[in-house]
Amino acid sequence: MTDILMPALSPTMEEGVLAKWHVKVGDTVKAGDVIAEIETDKATMEVEAVDEGTITDILVAEGSEGVKVNTPIARLAEEGGSAAPAPKAAEPAKAEAPKAAPAPAGHESGDAVATPDGIKSAEAVLPKTSGTAASTGARVFSSPLARRLAKDAGLDLSTLKGTGPHGRIVKADVEAAAKGGARPAAAPATTAASGIEARKVQSLADMGIPDGSYDLIPLDGMRKAIARRMVGSIQNVPHFPLFIDVEIDALLAARAKVNAMLEKSGVKVSVNDFVIKAAAMALKLVPEANASYSPEGIAMHHNADVAMAVAIDGGLITPIIFKAETKSLSQIAVESKDLAKRARDKKLKPEEFQGGTFSVSNLGMFGIKAFSSIINEPQGAIMSVGAGEQRPVVKNGQLAVATVMTVTLTCDHRVVDGATGARFLQAFKPLIEDPVTMLA
Repeated sequence: MTDILMPALSPTMEEGVLAKWHVKVGDTVKAGDVIAEIETDKATMEVEAVDEGTITDILVAEGSEGVKVNTPIARLAEEGGSAAPAPKAAEPAKAEAPKAAPAPAGHESGDAVATPDGIKSAEAVLPKTSGTAASTGARVFSSPLARRLAKDAGLDLSTLKGTGPHGRIVKADVEAAAKGGARPAAAPATTAASGIEARKVQSLADMGIPDGSYDLIPLDGMRKAIARRMVGSIQNVPHFPLFIDVEIDALLAARAKVNAMLEKSGVKVSVNDFVIKAAAMALKLVPEANASYSPEGIAMHHNADVAMAVAIDGGLITPIIFKAETKSLSQIAVESKDLAKRARDKKLKPEEFQGGTFSVSNLGMFGIKAFSSIINEPQGAIMSVGAGEQRPVVKNGQLAVATVMTVTLTCDHRVVDGATGARFLQAFKPLIEDPVTMLA
């Protein structure tokens, strides 16, 4: 019998969501078969079997959240063995069951508990509590927010009847007991609040925003990861922005010609594809800007692996055009479109969005004139691209009108000094303003 474990799909992954099972108990699988889909904070990825055999147990239900890496999620009877002995293999766990009895004192709601039938939530396995829980010392199952509110209101949780799953006491139960009335209308939005959300409620209340005047949306894995990375970047990376205006009338004309030539192939080149190509070429012309800081030294990257920011439901992700300096505009167009689609579908592989040496974030399509992005560590710089708009310009002493786009380069000062960033933009500007140079 072999345990199938929750895989670590990236070096930083600690937990994930078991989104879907592709097998059921009794199915025979061979190495390479897709058996499940796992959601991380960035993408949904397929899990393949590494051994041949028969699935004897599904230990973690489809849709389970917060499944820790290396937690057993299923069992496999290896090829040549029999699936029938599976229950016998679980019998030692029955004998060991009394040792798990003290679990109520230490288990938080939502913890996993080993049982003869596999790993289940503590709420599903441990006995439900009653009004005598305080005298017996048994744990009262309640949400973190309910415990905080009950403490503030001076209520004994053991005297309350829970209306949550498996009799769990939730916020609405505490509020109803405190007011002696019916459950407030806003309760459903926060009945599953976590400890983090409880702290947010408290902090909002401290700022004069009354509880019940808003709906609290729980933080998913992606939003937590974005918050953690962006706070770390803004706090730990000494950064500065550099601004430059570039004229893109020639680029727009070249784009129209290129797309006319590619019409039969169905490929369309965007302004952002030109920006990615120009940024990659400029990084090769000014290699000092294509660098990352590390405690061991400055990493000077051999290739321009350009990450592009893609907005998806609940956050953003940065899939990478690897070796962008070596690819044609049409190749970049095809690749960027494919990566953006799979990013929105959460179908990217970890290696497609982890890493990169430089990032491009474009909000021009939303009419944003100029903005400054937060650096995507460990990259040394990120380029923010605004909307192209007609502006008055002076040419040869005469007032004229040109389509102008503002570009902002945010630099990690540990890696990219002001002069280096300026030289990069000096190399980038003529490539955009005379795009024929990118085709040479």
